[in-house]
Amino acid sequence: MRSFNGLLKLFLSAFVVVSTCCLLHGMDDSARRDFLKKHCADCHSGSNAEGGLDVDTLNSDLTQSRTAAVWTRIHDRVADGEMPPQDSSSLSDSERSAFVRSTHEWITQTQKSHFSKFGRAGTRRLTNLQLERTLHDLLGIDIPIASEMPVEPRSDEFSTFAESQAMSHFHLEQHLKAADLALDELFRRVFVEADDSWKEHFTGQEISRIRDRCREPEFIDDQAVVWSSQLIFYGRLPATTAKSSGWYRVRFRASAIKKPEEHGVWCSVRTGQCVSSAPLLGWGGSFEATNEPREFSFDVWIPKGHMLEIRPHDRTLKQAKFAGGQASNGEAEPQGVAGIGIDWLSMERIHFGPTQQELRSSCFEGLYFVEENFSEKNSEGSKSEKNRTRLRSDNPKSDIRRLVARFASRAFRRPVVESDIEKYISFALQNYEETNDLVNALRSGFRSILCSPRFIFLEERAGELDHYAIASRLSYFLWNSMPDEKLMRLAAASKLRDKQVLSSEVNRMLEDPRGKQFIPDFTAQWLELSQIDFTEPDLKLHKDFDTVVQYSMLEETHQFLEYLLKNNAPVKSILDAELTFLNSRLARFYGIDHSQLSDQPQRYEFKSSDLRIGLLSHGSILKVTANGTNTSPVLRGVWIANRILGDAIPPPPENVPAIEPDVRGAKTIRDQLEKHRSDPSCSSCHVKMDPPGFALENFDASGKFRSNYLQLNNGKLQPGQAINPSYTLADGQMFTDLKDFVRLTVSQPDKLAKNLAEKLLAYSTGAPIQFADRESIRTVVQQSAKDDYGIRTLIQAVVASPTFLMK
Repeated sequence: MRSFNGLLKLFLSAFVVVSTCCLLHGMDDSARRDFLKKHCADCHSGSNAEGGLDVDTLNSDLTQSRTAAVWTRIHDRVADGEMPPQDSSSLSDSERSAFVRSTHEWITQTQKSHFSKFGRAGTRRLTNLQLERTLHDLLGIDIPIASEMPVEPRSDEFSTFAESQAMSHFHLEQHLKAADLALDELFRRVFVEADDSWKEHFTGQEISRIRDRCREPEFIDDQAVVWSSQLIFYGRLPATTAKSSGWYRVRFRASAIKKPEEHGVWCSVRTGQCVSSAPLLGWGGSFEATNEPREFSFDVWIPKGHMLEIRPHDRTLKQAKFAGGQASNGEAEPQGVAGIGIDWLSMERIHFGPTQQELRSSCFEGLYFVEENFSEKNSEGSKSEKNRTRLRSDNPKSDIRRLVARFASRAFRRPVVESDIEKYISFALQNYEETNDLVNALRSGFRSILCSPRFIFLEERAGELDHYAIASRLSYFLWNSMPDEKLMRLAAASKLRDKQVLSSEVNRMLEDPRGKQFIPDFTAQWLELSQIDFTEPDLKLHKDFDTVVQYSMLEETHQFLEYLLKNNAPVKSILDAELTFLNSRLARFYGIDHSQLSDQPQRYEFKSSDLRIGLLSHGSILKVTANGTNTSPVLRGVWIANRILGDAIPPPPENVPAIEPDVRGAKTIRDQLEKHRSDPSCSSCHVKMDPPGFALENFDASGKFRSNYLQLNNGKLQPGQAINPSYTLADGQMFTDLKDFVRLTVSQPDKLAKNLAEKLLAYSTGAPIQFADRESIRTVVQQSAKDDYGIRTLIQAVVASPTFLMK
């Protein structure tokens, strides 16, 4: 009997556990709320709820992104054992597992059902960059367009996100102006004589000053000479003022004057009006002048009325002083400063993309161009003979119909049936009937198409993408432009769901010249490199930082990541690669041996004494994660956690006041953060973001290595407290410095691969990663494991994933 009672007791206990698990596994919204009230309401209820989470007011509408994010965080924190705290809860392991499984299924199925009806992302329009590149490829032009559009709102993620894309009346008005600008250039190029052929050569004397007390070069020994100085616009060349906006190939021969023994004279090439009322200058490039004369070449966009400025640009050089804000002949040379001498300079108008004949064939196929003479009276009444080009057609109305339909198919990035585009054709035909002007009629038809929603927005229907939508998604992912003929042929043949075809296309597109922009485009947003000039390091604290250094930092990061991508390097190489790409100026700024380097970025293998490793030691990363004056382990830590490690750090809860926790008695930033970690409302995030932040404390706001913080002593900045970059990871492992932190971090390459896959998918699909995407992400990571989580393999797996291939 005693044995039977024991068995019955055991059976009833098991029955209770199983029943509880079954109930939780299939729990409804009421049951989930009961779970939260039982285990979480003590801390997360009412106006003073910890972390801003009030379970009493939490709704279950997962179509709201904020609500979905809260439920996702609840799921993850319960799954990780962070919530409820083990020391204040009676929650059993079985109850925890059941809640996690049930919540996982509920969120996943609810989101998938929503996706099937409405898609993951909303309707996306072309970004400013995508609009510019699309107009370039569609029309064969090369002029800047993006700068004519309204500035896109800055997002913590990507400008491709549908939810952050505004479409106002002002935006539509600017789009129309951009379309007109593009069409003006197309028709100008098609009809202009000799396709803008123009070239001019200047001697050193011709680009030198013609009067004293100015900011042009002085003429010395047959050279146009510019000395090292901080005088604004010094080195401007009025002789190079552009008579029309366009791309120019600028070539010149230059050499250093009074070159320092250790290095050459670094110089910049910039463009602008070079007057005080228009102080902004456009960047053309940089070079290092040496004693040996060398020829340099730069392709630069010069707006009408703007000129070149070529000058020494290195803050480590001694700077000449000029009296009265203007430079006089012979004033700088006695000061013992370095300079450059330019022997000659040539400018040639160039175009990127199709020739004039190719443009005519592309947009006006089947028509012919006729050169004709005509007479024109001048203001004095006398006649002069001139030439002009006319567009001719044997059957204008038929050709208008044909060419507008052909243009619509290319612009809409898919085949069209005539009934769908009849309104565009009718508009063009009406224009022709009213004006009898074939050119104007075609232009009006093209213009109406460029203002169509089918051009401005990406045509994606809920559910699986059709093959033409896949072609567009792939091309705007890797090129930020429209699909080319190869992609369109594959779409027409319904081959863009074949994984081998997709993999082959990824390789082809990345090797294409347009693919060279993938890394700069993606990192501009993923790594926020577009914000590198958002702040300028305080020149009192960082005296040798300058614009040449900043652009060199961007080149370093771009070439480094392009190298890893080209070689399908393991994703961990992003952090632990013992190499980078440096020019001599950036190496000198970093305190690295630059004796074997030039003014072009070269592969450089780190030495142990260089104290740098991987992406996190790049100046570009260190600069965008600082405020220009000092550094913050918190800000850098949040940035690295969110963008590199995949440890999502949410913003502080709205109900948490700006007042910091009690940090009385804390003398250093480390002491203050220890106080934070001791506060339960702060510790769960700081335990993840503080370690990477401290790992970078040896690098200042400009990207240079430092061993001590600076402090004011009798009005002078001097080395102060020694920096301690050591810390403890969330799992209890300790590290001593950046290299040690990287060693521990790369021991989980799947985590790094998961983060990169999420960023690639979010960027390419136009929507943040959702809970229901996790299965797809997991598959992508598993598929890349065979190649040691290679970066190119990751991109190929992303492109072949169900998430990429659906709206």
